[in-house]
Amino acid sequence: MNDTENNNDIQAVEKLVQSYERIRNELQKVIVGQNRVIEELLVVLLAGGHCLLVGVPGLAKTLMVRTLAQTLDLSFNRIQFTPDLMPADITGTEMIQEDKATGTREFKFLPGPVFANVVLADEVNRTPPKTQAALLEAMQEHQVTTGGERHPLPDPFFVLATQNPIEQEGTYPLPEAQLDRFMFEVFVDYPDENEEFQIVRQTTSETQASVEQIVSREDVQELQNIVRRVPVADHIIRYAMQFSRLTRREQGDVPDFVEQYVSWGAGPRASQYLVLGAKARAMLQGRAHVSTEDIRAVATPVLRHRIITNFNAEAEGITPDVIVQKLTEVIDKTTGKESHSPATEGLFKTVENA
Repeated sequence: MNDTENNNDIQAVEKLVQSYERIRNELQKVIVGQNRVIEELLVVLLAGGHCLLVGVPGLAKTLMVRTLAQTLDLSFNRIQFTPDLMPADITGTEMIQEDKATGTREFKFLPGPVFANVVLADEVNRTPPKTQAALLEAMQEHQVTTGGERHPLPDPFFVLATQNPIEQEGTYPLPEAQLDRFMFEVFVDYPDENEEFQIVRQTTSETQASVEQIVSREDVQELQNIVRRVPVADHIIRYAMQFSRLTRREQGDVPDFVEQYVSWGAGPRASQYLVLGAKARAMLQGRAHVSTEDIRAVATPVLRHRIITNFNAEAEGITPDVIVQKLTEVIDKTTGKESHSPATEGLFKTVENA
């Protein structure tokens, strides 16, 4: 492999890291703290997935998504989910339109708010399952089918949804099939004392920060392609698979705590997202190789909404996050903490469909 191709690989990593820093700096003009949440959001963005933000009211979940969309040269729509929202209010509907010149009438599809690059599904659990299901095809197939016609969505396409974990009155829990389509479930926690001081001082003054668009649609697509081209060694893939496979109690040979506390485990999509998320995180760290540390870093947001705990777990306060932490300990004891896949020359060309 010649030096020119190696230099291109290095430049690709540097470009992604620079873009990440610029986006993060723009977000920090408006969002105080929440560094982990911002990093996980950008991992999802670069991996081409969807993200569910869970947190109590007032933690700037909606503001964070809106500000992220402002830093990208992408179309943005916000959908406020309510109990009376209908599927056509999201996907669009067919209307009869008359041609005034000829007098003929025909059906014409009017796209709904889902036809945007970034869609904020605000309080997604406030609408009934029938309307929630309107997003299923869009999230998986990046298209909407209406009246027998397929309408492709813009590329790239991201659904960033928010959800309140403490208020259950008048809400409809998301079905497992829809939860599985979210790459990450990100928990947004309270700010610390200094961060809250900054929030109060910043939001109660007359000054307002302006956010610049710094990444184009073409840049986003290119960065996603760079992440996809990162090769991953077989032992890293098998390491990631253990996190999913050891949650499936019906397959047997699982840890005792999984047998005791887990009803249903994670499917193959979890393994896919573990590897994709690890690729994106490695690139954000300025590395062109994936390590087991990258897998561990993304394991909790990938698995917490895919592990279904039972009554025993609820009674003893065992959450999916605790299950993932215990799994990490078990897997590392069994396999050892292998450092990373070996870096090779021309790494982006070694695996075409990584």
